[in-house]
This record gives sequence, C-alpha cells and structure tokens, in this order.
Amino acid sequence: MKTSRIVYLDNGKTTKVDPVVLAEMKKYFLRYYAAPSSTEYGHSFGMKAREALIQAKLAIAKKINADQAEIIFTSGEVENDNLAIKGACFAHDLKDGRNRIITTKIERKPVLDIFRMLEGMGCYKADYVNVDREGFVKFDELEKTISDKTLLVAVQHANHEIGTIQDIARIGELCRKRGVIFYVDASQSFTKAPIDVKKMNVDLMSLSSDKNHGPKGVAALYVRNGVRIQRLFEGGESPEDIRPSGIPNVPAIMGFAKAVELANEKQNAQMRKMRNYLIANLLKIPGTQLNGPKNQRLCSNVNVSFKFIEGESLLMHLDSKGIVATTGSACFSTNLQPSHVILALSLAHEDAHGSLRLTLSRYNNMQEMSYVVTSAKEVVKRLREISPFSK
Repeated sequence: MKTSRIVYLDNGKTTKVDPVVLAEMKKYFLRYYAAPSSTEYGHSFGMKAREALIQAKLAIAKKINADQAEIIFTSGEVENDNLAIKGACFAHDLKDGRNRIITTKIERKPVLDIFRMLEGMGCYKADYVNVDREGFVKFDELEKTISDKTLLVAVQHANHEIGTIQDIARIGELCRKRGVIFYVDASQSFTKAPIDVKKMNVDLMSLSSDKNHGPKGVAALYVRNGVRIQRLFEGGESPEDIRPSGIPNVPAIMGFAKAVELANEKQNAQMRKMRNYLIANLLKIPGTQLNGPKNQRLCSNVNVSFKFIEGESLLMHLDSKGIVATTGSACFSTNLQPSHVILALSLAHEDAHGSLRLTLSRYNNMQEMSYVVTSAKEVVKRLREISPFSK
C-alpha cells in the first residue's frame, strides 16, 4: 500500500522552488513585466527589467568571484555544454594544429555526446581520461594526454552520480600553463562547494538554477573575458552576441539570482550531517558498498550498491514507501545500459544494477534520514529473500 508520506531524495536531478524565490519571480510576472531595454535609453518600465538583469548577473558573479560581464543566462545545462564545448571548438582556427579535446569517462551524458559528435564530424579527436575507484581524475594520465595539439579540456567539478569533487584548481593550473581552454560543469556543486573561477583557472563554467531551489529552464554560463565562443544560432543583435536575441526570461533569471542569494554554508553543513548519517547506517547493511569517496564528496550526495538486488526493484519498493530516489540500473535507463559512471570506477555490472543514489536538499531532515535507513533495510532484506542470486 503506497504511503502518503513523501521523502524527496532526487535533488541531484531537480529541486523544490523556494517560496521566497517564487515570490521574487511573481514580481516580474505581474509587476515589472516589460521586456528589458537593450540600451541605456529605453522607457522606464523596460529599464527596470534591464537593471534587474544586471543585478542578477552581479549576484551570480559574486558567488564565483567573476565579473558580471562574464555571466550569460541560458536555458539550462545542456545549452551550456553545447555553447561552451561546441562554441569554443567552432570559434577556433584548426590551422594551428590544435584538434584534440579531452574529457573524463564519468562526465554527464550530454558532454560525452557532444564529444562524440565532434569526433564524428572528423575535425576533432577526443581523449577520455580514466578515473580511480573513487572517481577522481587520474592526473598523471591527464597530464600525459594534454599536448600542444589539445584545444579544450572538460571536467565536472562534482560528479552527478557519485558526488566526487575534483581538484579543479590543480587541473586548471595545468590547462592554463599549456594554453588549453578549460570548461567546468559545476551544475551539481554550485552553491554547495566553494568556487573561485580565478583561483581555479577556469575559462568556461556551467551554473545551475534548478538544483539550487531556483526555477527550471534557466542557467548561467561563465565565459572568462578573452575566451572566444562561436554562437550556435543566428539572430544576435550584433556579431559578438553568443546567444540569439529575444526577450530574456526575466522572472526565471530573477528567481535564479534570489536562490543563489539564499544559499549558505549552514544549509550545506546540515546536508553534510544527513549525508554522513545515511552513509554510515546504510553501510551497516551486509553486502553494501559506497560508490565514490568518503571525503571530497558533495555534501548532498549518497550512492551505495546493494549486492544481489536490481535497482528498479529497489526503487519500486522504496517508492511504495514514499521515498523518491534514482538508480544506475540498466533497466532504469532508456538505453538499457548500466551506469557508465559506476562502470568507470572499475566496478562490476551488478554493482551498477544494484546502485542507489540519494541526493539531499535543505528541505530534508534527520527524521526523514532515519525513515530512509529503516525502509532500505526492510526492502533490501525482502528483495534478497526472493533473489535467486543471494542463495
């Protein structure tokens, strides 16, 4: 019998919008709804919206130690991936011999798809760097792979499945010394881990709204001053415009900025406490392993694998108890493939099949964590009793 109780632990996918964020958005839906003026000489109604956009850029830029002119608002992470990777490649003159691009084997699927697409065009050769058993980039391998033919390196700040936080500053220093463009996907880590694009030597960075209790359908791309990006769609007001012209989604942008302003370390510390509780108690279940590191892990991420259990069965039983989570099981993916992230850790297919990802937010609490642990123990026990592989 399905419970009316809901414990939402899929915040790595998207989060609940903060009511304060929603109130901020309503102002720009109902009161300041004019299209923002494109110049400093528009009507006062449009100027109000234009000034709001500037303030939104300032709020987001401040969070990562950037200049507001380096912030571009987009429709989401996938657009950021395409703008950053394709844009940098298409703006580049291949005559200088830089025709190699590098990423890791545990990046998000859109990034890997873009790399394969660029390879398929015949213009670029992609290299996929390995990670260790905790998901950290093998730095020595990356260092050897970068050459005078490398144009771009793309690495996540924090992995979307196993929460591994990479040493971005070290990788960024290497890229800057070699004259390589460095793109960082910070969609999971933004507001949850310290980010300083200057100290990290980042050239391009993807920042998410909907994983930070902001609205869906809006994101930001940091583009360091001096980095050239080719726009992917025509229609800009000038040749320098990276995105096509049109009316910006001011309510969503202002909601995004408000969500960033509301985020703080106290909330992260609470998530970290809940994360540690979940990891410690779930690992008490026999035949359970942690995927990813104990340290240098995103404060909101837990990923464990249960032996002799299929992920989709696990999710269905947890869902009946009101617990919303995700799995790396092949049967839960649209292409019937197990999690490429779990496999890249040199783990077995069955580890991916039985994996469970729990991602937290500031709206979760310790009472929910206790309920999740109790429920997981019951479900795992029940599923193993009927599993032919546990005999």
